[in-house]
Amino acid sequence: MKERTTLKKSFKAHWIWAIALGSSIGWGAFVQPTTWMGSAGPLGVIIGFGIGALLMMLIAVSYGFLIKSFPVSGGEFAYSFVSLGRTHAFICGWFLTLGYICIVALNASAFSLMFKFIFPKVIETFHLYQIAGWDVYGMEIIIATVLLVIFGYSNIRGTGLSGRIQFIFCGVMILSVIGLAFMVGVQPGSGLSNVKPLFPPDKTALAAIISIVAIAPWAFVGFDNIPQAAEEFKFPSSKAFTLIILAIFFAAVLYSLMIMTTAMIEPWQGLIAKDHVWGTGAAIGELLGPIGLLILAVALSMGIFTGLNGFIISSSRLLFAMSRAKILPEAFSKLHPKYKTPYIGIIFTSVIAMFAPWFGREALLWVVDMSSIGVSIAYFYTCYTAFTLFKVSMKGDYDPAIHTVSPFKKAVAGFGALASIIFIGLLLIPGSPAFLGMESRIALIAWVLLGFVFYLAKRTEFNRIPKKELNYLILGKEKIVSEDK
Repeated sequence: MKERTTLKKSFKAHWIWAIALGSSIGWGAFVQPTTWMGSAGPLGVIIGFGIGALLMMLIAVSYGFLIKSFPVSGGEFAYSFVSLGRTHAFICGWFLTLGYICIVALNASAFSLMFKFIFPKVIETFHLYQIAGWDVYGMEIIIATVLLVIFGYSNIRGTGLSGRIQFIFCGVMILSVIGLAFMVGVQPGSGLSNVKPLFPPDKTALAAIISIVAIAPWAFVGFDNIPQAAEEFKFPSSKAFTLIILAIFFAAVLYSLMIMTTAMIEPWQGLIAKDHVWGTGAAIGELLGPIGLLILAVALSMGIFTGLNGFIISSSRLLFAMSRAKILPEAFSKLHPKYKTPYIGIIFTSVIAMFAPWFGREALLWVVDMSSIGVSIAYFYTCYTAFTLFKVSMKGDYDPAIHTVSPFKKAVAGFGALASIIFIGLLLIPGSPAFLGMESRIALIAWVLLGFVFYLAKRTEFNRIPKKELNYLILGKEKIVSEDK
């Protein structure tokens, strides 16, 4: 059997926490507050994200257990293989790849949007064309491309550089958000009186909250970057659960702080009615002037940079793991001769994301909207796998090497699997507050069909790999999966 390629253990615990938190926050916390308040009101958004965070923490119980049991690259791809076999591993990996690369692309696009707001005359040059009502400019494509090149290169240079950068960026982002909240809070005319009404008048409180809970998989996606890097932990994998919980908690706090900061500036319904390209930016710029806008721009930049960095790490590790299992071409599992990083996956992710700005922001959002489906599918596989490995008692088929007796954790894992199904239902069932738009559904169908074609092309070769060899390639052990699935 050919020797299995492995990654160097170089990620420190606080770097991994920063990867999870920074990836969870991204650009949305700083660009989307007015959009979210328009659909749910300030309190509806905060409660919705609070409930979403609690649900993610329940799902995190399964992640913590599986990371400890199987500290390998690939995360959910490996977990779905453990419980349901090779076909389901491919399905999970396929949807996750889409979700990760879409988020990389959207973060790069969001950076150009920030420049477009602050320096419109610089960005609005070299007009190319219009897609779905969105003007595409050559300069915003250049900025997004340069950003992707920089972060792609830093990731190729090694986990030490990318991990250290991630932690610094997260620290700056947290300080910037706290600073903005304080500066807005002490201004005359701003305050809690502007937060009323707490919910939109045309919606029930429950419907408002549900519309936000439904996007929780997208809002908190990032904590699941931790298992993708598990093979590179320079600390005991048992710490992973604590790091995930801390990342989700801080993400919920930062989301809530940005909602409150935006809502306190002026009556939020009036702010939304102005229909600014960047509502939070316009409101803070008007209240605090250039200094406030600069701090917000720094916070947004840090959110974008941490999201880019975290998801480039995760997508390249997922591609590496799928390639090592011989689902994807062998090139993705090759390591850089000097830096020992999966550089082909890093380059591939960065290059694919470079195409996004050419299609305009609206077209990109159609694809990104459906990435919540992919993430929810990954959550389901993870919770289901944990559910099968947690046992109520030592009776029956019990293997102490992979099973743990914990009725409570088994119940939590089962609830996590159910919550994941509910998330998928909220996005796919007509009439739901979070039902995907027509364009997003078309994009989802296209991705499913593409995956089906790809799987048919690789199925014979993939199924020919012996069970023990596949166990070894994916999990590093020959005797884990008891049945030949």
